[in-house]
Amino acid sequence: MNRLVRWFLQGLIYFVPIALTIFVLVASFRAIDRALGGLLGTEVPGAGVLVLVVGVTLLGFLLSNFLSRRILGLFERFLDRLPLVKLLHTSVKDLMGAFVGDKRRFDQPVAIEIAPGTDVHAFGFVTRDSLADLGLGDELVAVYLPQSYNFAGQLLAVPRGRVRKIEHDAAEMMALVVSGGVSGKRLPP
Repeated sequence: MNRLVRWFLQGLIYFVPIALTIFVLVASFRAIDRALGGLLGTEVPGAGVLVLVVGVTLLGFLLSNFLSRRILGLFERFLDRLPLVKLLHTSVKDLMGAFVGDKRRFDQPVAIEIAPGTDVHAFGFVTRDSLADLGLGDELVAVYLPQSYNFAGQLLAVPRGRVRKIEHDAAEMMALVVSGGVSGKRLPP
């Protein structure tokens, strides 16, 4: 009986992540397809997703043009005048910019010493090399500590001397931190 329970639990370890990933992908695909396909008045499966991919690519192409960037800039300034819309728009824009694009912020993984003289460290990412513009001096850096199994984190002002850069891929470090240390490749010593 114990062997059956062990096999069942082993099966769950593999089945649940795969099934949940497929479920989320299929649900997202269907939601996008339904919404955009409905706007087009078509029931063709995949048409909405195709419209989204083509539309985003076309937007990227248009925004590579100076005039288009100015028009988008005017629209963004309009959005930034609306109280709640401004909060949502700037937060999402900054978050997207932190992960992709020319101004990525989560590309410097670090270990910070929690208390001086201890061997206890927290993993995070330097998001600003200086906090002088906040009146905190040039010796402090902004370090974002993502939380495990959560889309949240803490931003700390940490003295430079307690921040040690980790020479490792930022995406793998993010996976390690967000998974609570159980995901990702084994890091070299």
